[in-house]
Amino acid sequence: GINAEYGAITMKANFETLTIELDESFEDVTLEDLADELPTAEPRYLLISYVLNHADGRVSYPLCFVYYSPPTAKPELMMLYSSSKTEIERKTDATKSFEVRNIEDMTDEWLEEELRRV
Repeated sequence: GINAEYGAITMKANFETLTIELDESFEDVTLEDLADELPTAEPRYLLISYVLNHADGRVSYPLCFVYYSPPTAKPELMMLYSSSKTEIERKTDATKSFEVRNIEDMTDEWLEEELRRV
C-alpha cells in the first residue's frame, strides 16, 4: 500500500551567488502536497525520504533525488540547474534519481511505480 507520509526538502539556485541553497523543508507530506508548493515556472531539486512497503512485509526508505524542470522555466535558469544537477545529486547520497517536467506527473503513485521498477 502507499504510505503517504515522508519528509522532503526543496533546493533552489541562487543566481547572485551561483550556489544551490535550501528552499523549504517538509514533514509528513504527500507528493501531491509538495507539487502544490512548487513554482510553476522555476526548476527545483527535491530530496524525498520515502517509505516503501514491499509485498513481503519489508519496508525500505529510499532517498529520492528529483530534478523538477518545468517547460515554462527561463532557459538560463534551466542551464544553471542542469549544470549543477550531477554535483548536487552526488552530495545528497540519494539512492534513486528522477526527472519531472510536468507538475501533474508528480504523484505518490508515480514515485511508487518508479521505485518498484528495479
